[in-house]
Amino acid sequence: MAFESLSNKLQNVFKNLRGKGRLSEADVKAAMREVKMALLEADVNFKVVKQFVNSVNERAIGQDVMEGLNPGQMVIKIVNEELIKLMGDETTEITLNNNGRTIIMMCGLQGAGKTTTAAKLAGKFKSMGKRPLMVACDVYRPAAIEQLKVNGEKQGVPVFDMGTGKPVIEIVAGGIHEAYVNNYNVIILDTAGRLHIDEEMMEELRLIKRTFDVDHTVLTVDAMTGQDVLNVATTFEEQIGITGVILTKLDGDTRGGAALSIKAVTGKPILYVGMGEKLSDLEQFYPDRMASRILGMGDMLSLIEKVQNEVDEKKAKELETRMLNNEFNFDDFLEQIQQMKNMGGIQSILSMMPNMGELGDVDVDDDAFKTTEAIIHSMTKAERAKPDLINPSRKRRIADGAGVDISEVNRLMKQFEQMRKMMKQMGGMMKGKKGKFGKNKLPFNIGF
Repeated sequence: MAFESLSNKLQNVFKNLRGKGRLSEADVKAAMREVKMALLEADVNFKVVKQFVNSVNERAIGQDVMEGLNPGQMVIKIVNEELIKLMGDETTEITLNNNGRTIIMMCGLQGAGKTTTAAKLAGKFKSMGKRPLMVACDVYRPAAIEQLKVNGEKQGVPVFDMGTGKPVIEIVAGGIHEAYVNNYNVIILDTAGRLHIDEEMMEELRLIKRTFDVDHTVLTVDAMTGQDVLNVATTFEEQIGITGVILTKLDGDTRGGAALSIKAVTGKPILYVGMGEKLSDLEQFYPDRMASRILGMGDMLSLIEKVQNEVDEKKAKELETRMLNNEFNFDDFLEQIQQMKNMGGIQSILSMMPNMGELGDVDVDDDAFKTTEAIIHSMTKAERAKPDLINPSRKRRIADGAGVDISEVNRLMKQFEQMRKMMKQMGGMMKGKKGKFGKNKLPFNIGF
């Protein structure tokens, strides 16, 4: 998970600060030394770390903090504010033209996830009521055109291509003409990437920008390449000029140094971050929310947005009714597991909840649900719908079908029964409190 290592180390530093009634200048400097080491180990650029620590020190070693009632919390507040400033004070979005068309040129090195990100971006714009068209401009890698078409079909977004035999300028012109004829109002150009920056690639991008009115030039970079991200971003900004950066594979980088360094080094904002392989796994980058997540204060706004995007309101109401009437079954259980997966898995959800770091090293393995799913899938349709049908002989058959020991089935059945009892009790309580929560309204969402 992104920033996992950095987050754990910072929370340990601040735990020690909170435990002190008063803070001396030496206390703050010692804490900042640990913060400095944590940031460097997270692969944050050295100059950025130095400037950050100096800014925090300057603000923290002051009368307001030293003589405050809760100096430890004051220091954490300062660190939080400086982190937000480091990543960009405000959230930056790709602005679309209200009248006419918006042309977005995607660029980046090969393997950074540019083609997939173009499709993710197109899907986002479509969900906003726009009519996007993707243009396949990578004439050097035939697989890129096919990849764009496959992803475009999944997103329900058309792709314009002319194969690999035409000049890129001709393809872009054809794509823009297609957009005018068919009234597409967002044109996304998926340009070619290389294994490294070369003059031919840069000249191709410059030619596109000289020839057409490109509104946004968006650089896609791979978070897992560490400090090299900064070199790539700096070069693209200097040679062609970029609007901002989309940082991919952030979910696979436990350090996250690139996200903390890009804005400070290049002056360009992070627009979105890729947090998974699914075409829906592209999140708007909010500096304040990310800073809060890093410091273990949670990110409830993003969690709420995930729930709103992934949970079907009608199905949620039906589930509430079933829970209150003690009709919850294994089909409902499976659906809840799937919803949790759609939200990024339990690790992703926990990372957005406040104070999770105070629980210590909570190791929750998303793969643990694979056994649960295998057991439920080994049940018959009738058994899933009516769990009371499952007797010892059926348990043995289910265990054999799932390839697990019967003790695993017994454990799941016990957990399920405890859950149903709890829901039954909640149902009784809720029926007596309809005036407070409304008919069939639970004050919380079930989660596993």
